[in-house]
Amino acid sequence: MIGSSLSLGRSSALNQGSQNSALKSDRVDSRSHADPTAFTPEELHELQRRFGVHGPQPRLARLFTKGVDQLTPLRNHTVTRLQELQPVIWRESRRTGLNPMFLAAILFDEMQHAKPGEDHPIAAHSGLFSTHGPAQLGLSEMEKQGLLSKDATEAEIQAARDQLLDPERNVELLAGKMNRLLGLLGLRASNTVDVSHNHRNAKAVATLAYLHNGKLDYPRRILRYMQDPELHGLVYGTVKKPISPLI
Repeated sequence: MIGSSLSLGRSSALNQGSQNSALKSDRVDSRSHADPTAFTPEELHELQRRFGVHGPQPRLARLFTKGVDQLTPLRNHTVTRLQELQPVIWRESRRTGLNPMFLAAILFDEMQHAKPGEDHPIAAHSGLFSTHGPAQLGLSEMEKQGLLSKDATEAEIQAARDQLLDPERNVELLAGKMNRLLGLLGLRASNTVDVSHNHRNAKAVATLAYLHNGKLDYPRRILRYMQDPELHGLVYGTVKKPISPLI
């Protein structure tokens, strides 16, 4: 059950009262899984009921995704784009308390697998694509964050799309989405840190990733990207601007 989730073998030294209190605040049951990206059928049913996520990704789509990930030129291009967003990633991390590597991992994956032309203003405003920007967010997320009314005018919808197309604003909205989902799950931003050592937090991140993308292979990719040495260096390293040859 979702109501007793994310409880990960707490120490027997805890008294029964504190155990019960902790269990009430948990949201995704991971006690029976060593793999934080593994969800029980009950968990998947509850997440589907509450959030309407998709479930398994077709095998052909998984193979295509894996093939795209192995394209070195595309990865290098994505890393360059992500590096440009490093300042706003850190700004949103400090503002919300979210793990910057979590934000970076989502951005990297979404940019890596973006559809050609979907962020071109003409294509975006044509309504051909439902999601936009580095984090692949849609108008529905702006509605959920209270930034766009359900009966918005055409002008308001176009202005909202322009916000989604703005890379920095898009990252802000991604951070807002993660905080919104954390609240619905009864979790905190601190549950997105130390995922390599804290199984409960790894499960929280896997759940957030699943709710963001809706495919069961997505959480594993996000956790893997969060451990990627190159992305770590990009996020935690100092970005140096090139020195003008005239100096």
